[in-house]
Formats: sequence, C-alpha cells, structure tokens
Amino acid sequence: MSALLEVRDLRVQVSAEAGPLDAVRGLSFTLARGETLGLVGESGCGKSLTALALMGLLPEGASASGQLRLAGQDVLAMPEHERCAWRGRRMAMIFQEPMTALNPLHPVGRQVAEPLRLHLGLSRAAAEAEVLRLLERVGLPDVRRCAQAYPHELSGGQRQRVLIAMALACGPELLIADEPTTALDVSVQGQILDLLADLVAERGMGLILISHDLGVIAENVRRLIVMYGGIAVESGPTAAVFARMGHPYTQGLFAARPRLGGPRRHLPTIPGSVPALSAMPAGCPFAPRCALATLGCGLGMPPLHALEDAHAVRCLHLEQALARAEQQP
Repeated sequence: MSALLEVRDLRVQVSAEAGPLDAVRGLSFTLARGETLGLVGESGCGKSLTALALMGLLPEGASASGQLRLAGQDVLAMPEHERCAWRGRRMAMIFQEPMTALNPLHPVGRQVAEPLRLHLGLSRAAAEAEVLRLLERVGLPDVRRCAQAYPHELSGGQRQRVLIAMALACGPELLIADEPTTALDVSVQGQILDLLADLVAERGMGLILISHDLGVIAENVRRLIVMYGGIAVESGPTAAVFARMGHPYTQGLFAARPRLGGPRRHLPTIPGSVPALSAMPAGCPFAPRCALATLGCGLGMPPLHALEDAHAVRCLHLEQALARAEQQP
C-alpha cells in the first residue's frame, strides 16, 4: 500500500502564562491508503490536539511544527489559503460532539451542501441531489425530511450521521474521526463504526480513529498508537499490541475495561491523573503513576524498544512490564 500520510516529529505547543508548553512531543507515524489507525489514551494525552494539528484547526495560541505530508505534499508548510482548499476536499474530520459542530441556525441539508458548492463548484440543484444521496448512504431515514431538519430536531445518532455525510461529501483521501460514538448507545455506536469501515473499504481512504475505548480500537483499526503526555508510549499492529502489551500504561487501560459475562468485580484503576502540561515530568510522563517506576524513569525520556511485527514500546523497564503482562488475566 502506498503512503498517504507521513507525520514526522509533530510537535504542538500551547500558550500559557508561564510561556509555551509542549502538548504533543515528537509524534511520528505513517498511514497508507485504505488503512485504519487508532489513537488511544485518556483525556489530556494529546489525541485531539494531534487531530486538530493535522487539520490545521488548532485553537488560538497553539502552533504545530514538524513535517506533515499528505499525498507527498507538506501541509504544515502550505499557506493558509491552500490549506483551506484542502480542508474538506482532501482531508476531513468527524467531530466528537455534533451539536457544537453543526450550526443550529441552518437546516442540516444546507450544511452538507456547503462543501459541495465551495470545493466542487456544484450548482444548487446538483448539490441538493448529492446531499440526498449522501444522507441515504449514511443510513438516514426519510432523507428529504432530514435534509430540511435543524440539528435539534434530529437524534444524536442522526446528527452524527449528518457529520459523516458532511465529511465524506467531497470524497476526502484522509478521514479523521474524533470519538465519533462517545455519546451514542451501543447499537447506534456499532452501526456508525460499521459504516466507517464500509466507507474505508469502498473508497480506499485512510482513517484515523481517536478513542479512549480500547474495545472500539481493538475491533476497528489495523494499527494503533497509545498516547500519554503528548508522546507515543506504545504502537504497532493492533493484534500484536493486544497480544503482548509492553507499556504499563497500556496494561492499565486494558485492565480497567469492563467485561461482560464474567463475575462481578471492582474495576482496577490507574492511580493519579494525567499531569498538567505545566507539571509534565522531565522523563517518562507516566512515571508518577507507574508501579514499575524507578529514579531513572524521571531523569530522561525512556528509549524506544522495537519488538517483533513493528511493535514498539517506550519504557525503561520493558522486560518487567512484559513479565507482568503475562500474569494478567
């Protein structure tokens, strides 16, 4: 598969009273056409900022550096007017909360039609016809009525489907889905994720799926990156990572997942919380919460260890962590 997206040493800085702070620190990965990649981690680990940096939608006071090549062209080096032409046309994003992403003052059909008219130059009639086709493709019932509805008149699942239709309107090469099913019930969640998988297979686009849910990631992406403190602490093929989790943070996320059908038990939790950017440790960002941490973990960034099958782990105590993983149920 040819490389669609190449990210090298991506860094995102946000402004603070004490000065700029590093929110994403040296993230690198590639994504092939037709491939799915998951970004997983707790809130505050840098997942959404990574997505916004890729789209050129960082909040005011934040900046990105590094190299971000989409189809061979460095998007970060582009002037803003060129990025605007790419955004929505060649790369698109499904946002986490439809009610804040959709304009409450316009019918959803008009909002789905906007990129069609802006990027593809379709006439009003042609855009309206394409909107109905897109809404039908994402599984909305009575598409003419839905197209005329305002966001508040639709259910959460219907609004999420509208966002997907809007993101897919111009046939982007790269689709980023940021927690697209967080607020949906399990049945609708499954429908949305199945729809995304079908569209990736059908169109051959690259998909980046962002989630805090390891179950969603395990079932829906080919490769994953576990993020913590703005860095990738573990990455590799999804099957390889789940078969042999090498980082204590990945193990903690896995242990804390609920399991159906088993005996009732208290879910184990990872002690502490993600540190604020202003209090990020000099070494491994997970060290203050890690049961395996030693003095050396706080002195510098741990080395990156390459395991089999392109599986990589950034941990000073990899052998101990792997041994502990074998003992987990």
